[in-house]
Amino acid sequence: MSTGAEPQAATLRAHAGALERELAWLSEVLQARLALHFGQGGASPGGRDPRELAPPPLEPGSQLAELVQALQLGWRERLVLALAMAPHARPQLLDLLFVRNSNLDRGFAEFGGWKGKTHGGFLPTAETAAFLIAGEDLAERFALRALFDDAHPLLRQGVLRLDHEGGGEPLWSACLNLAPEFVERLSTGSAHKPDYNLHFPAKRLTTTLGWDDLVLAPEVLAEVRVLQAWMRHGSTLMQDWGLGRSLKPGYRSLFTGPPGTGKTLTATLIGQAAGVDVCRIDLSMLVSKYIGETEKNLAQVFDQASTRHWILFFDEADALFGKRTATSSSNDRYANQEVSYLLQRVEDFPGTVILASNLKGNIDEAFARRFQSQIAFAMPDAEQRLRLWRGLLRPPCRLAPALDEAALQRLAAQHELSGGAIANVVRHAALLALGEGDGQIGLAELQRGVIKELQKEGRTR
Repeated sequence: MSTGAEPQAATLRAHAGALERELAWLSEVLQARLALHFGQGGASPGGRDPRELAPPPLEPGSQLAELVQALQLGWRERLVLALAMAPHARPQLLDLLFVRNSNLDRGFAEFGGWKGKTHGGFLPTAETAAFLIAGEDLAERFALRALFDDAHPLLRQGVLRLDHEGGGEPLWSACLNLAPEFVERLSTGSAHKPDYNLHFPAKRLTTTLGWDDLVLAPEVLAEVRVLQAWMRHGSTLMQDWGLGRSLKPGYRSLFTGPPGTGKTLTATLIGQAAGVDVCRIDLSMLVSKYIGETEKNLAQVFDQASTRHWILFFDEADALFGKRTATSSSNDRYANQEVSYLLQRVEDFPGTVILASNLKGNIDEAFARRFQSQIAFAMPDAEQRLRLWRGLLRPPCRLAPALDEAALQRLAAQHELSGGAIANVVRHAALLALGEGDGQIGLAELQRGVIKELQKEGRTR
């Protein structure tokens, strides 16, 4: 009797086998290049130049084979890909490059490489790749520049990223970083979902709710449908209809309105309907008091998202996208530079960006003019509030017999609350019913919840 674990194990073995052969080939090239470099026979095993060592046949069905075929990767590209994968799969393979130059008592500059903060192995750089591929052949070395250009498929598709530690340093000193998504894909065949960490200060938004749970005015819903249409047909408009010649890539939308009116839920449902991830950016981790750090943090987010189909959602966006001020000090000047940098990155981002703010007037006008849509989420009227009460109190929620339709109508008519506030009221009432009552939500519990919510907002009955 087979179990679900058996096919999964077989899949893992298939992907591991493909990488095993690729890394074994990398090891051969590395040993051959070192032998040639140090004059040990002047040739690779079998008397061949390292560049004559052919990569192994691709394993049908492996993610490695699919990636190589999709991006049409040749000998050089496969070697760079294997080199970037080595620290994740077989870090000891690169230990040979730690050899020290006895004349200078340091490593060999031509080997490149970084020493990680916690990783004990050798982290390859573009210099490492150039050494393995070109050796001391300058013409071949210069030809490799195209491989590390942003237009190359490996970088354009976000497979590889070149990370620099300092400005003004040579291109070749950049570390070769394989995107976590592709580390996961090549290792296990599954798609990696980025989640909140220091290098990606964003959280994927999910919801168990649907469009029927979202209560919006008809005119607001019509604007949302336009954004949905872009998610479905944007590539058709830009490519098949030729609008990409005159329009900037991507789509930018500004959601404004009081808290609890459905801005975050709307963004989440749009992504859910389009089958893409919605990433809410944590502004507290982006903004830094140190000059240039905010821009650097933002660049990390946009660079990672640029080749994905994510929706970037900036909640309480006026904290970062606020109005520029008159420059009376150096702090003002740097703050304005941050806003200008944001404007540029948002405009150039090829995906969808949604900014949410409680007040439209807080957003810099230069941003507002460049949005393809601006959607104002208003407080729900009495009819919409009744729909919200009904939706939140529907079965299996346990209601007291006296809490009928007429009671809900009175609640909706008497208390101007947002959808988020009504949800808080229902939660509070349910806790009262379970903790102090008979396990059923009655009008008294809901009224106590309403009073509590109004007090939170600084209002009285």
